[in-house]
Amino acid sequence: MALNNQNRILVTGADGFIGSHLVEMLLSQGHHVKALAQYNSFNYWGWLEDIAQHDNLEIVSGDIRDPHFCRHITQDIDTVYHLAALIAIPYSYVAPESYVSTNVTGTLNICQACLDNKVSRVIHTSTSEVYGTAQYVPIDEKHPLQAQSPYSASKIAADAMAMSYFNAFNLPLTIARPFNTYGPRQSARAVIPTIISQIANGESEIKLGDVSPTRDFNYVTDTCRGFIALANSESTIGKTINIGSNFEISVGDTLNMIKDIMKSDVKFTVDQARIRPDKSEVFRLWCDNTMINSLTQFTPEIDIKTGLSKTIAWFAKPQNLAKYKHSIYNV
Repeated sequence: MALNNQNRILVTGADGFIGSHLVEMLLSQGHHVKALAQYNSFNYWGWLEDIAQHDNLEIVSGDIRDPHFCRHITQDIDTVYHLAALIAIPYSYVAPESYVSTNVTGTLNICQACLDNKVSRVIHTSTSEVYGTAQYVPIDEKHPLQAQSPYSASKIAADAMAMSYFNAFNLPLTIARPFNTYGPRQSARAVIPTIISQIANGESEIKLGDVSPTRDFNYVTDTCRGFIALANSESTIGKTINIGSNFEISVGDTLNMIKDIMKSDVKFTVDQARIRPDKSEVFRLWCDNTMINSLTQFTPEIDIKTGLSKTIAWFAKPQNLAKYKHSIYNV
């Protein structure tokens, strides 16, 4: 079912990086959005705090690990974008069980709630990390899955749980598999904000992990456009579909591009805390976006240099930069 202005949309993980941008985009298109922020005693809504209040926006706090809560928030909802997840790879090394309870059980709860409440469309969020280091490039949806971290293992399991609800119960579900998204509001745990925030704070040396891996970076608004394109197409139901740019760049080359844009001569040093275990590093990701283009005509709009410039401009604002503890490696 294509989205229209009468649809009521639920976005889980709306308080996060991609989720908050998706909420903004859906509101700009005239949709009614229920935005789920993780419950906390401070009544803090994460990045939703940075979104102007809107008549069509309802913010709720809760936890997808509770099946009763999931059943409650999906009542009278037409479309669900399920983004809520634990995503930090380093933290998954020290707290793997929490990834299973949030990513796998949380996905089970959302799928069952959507089935019970007859939700018309479900977009479940995967990640390119499930592919592991590329066995061939570009990576299409038939590429083998490799659990190279507890995080990626939990997402492989969550994807399987979600697809089982399509196969077993005909839940109208699509798995969206975005490659590396970047842009304003991204955690400084990710490499692009790490570089930008350290330079913007005047550091003379940039602390990074391995800069040899390659990534298919996608500006956040393109990722959100991909999500919406998948929801708008009935031909995507029951499929797992990459969202990416079909462009590969190394972390090292990305660092140099950021240095050029910011006119910085900063030096690079290796921080051992940022190095993944040997068999856990994903050395190459390069998206084959043929399927999403053929099914929805989606193509990215923002090239890497433009996207980096937009991201740098956002971080350059003191009120934004102040939200980042650039000197701490926050897993």
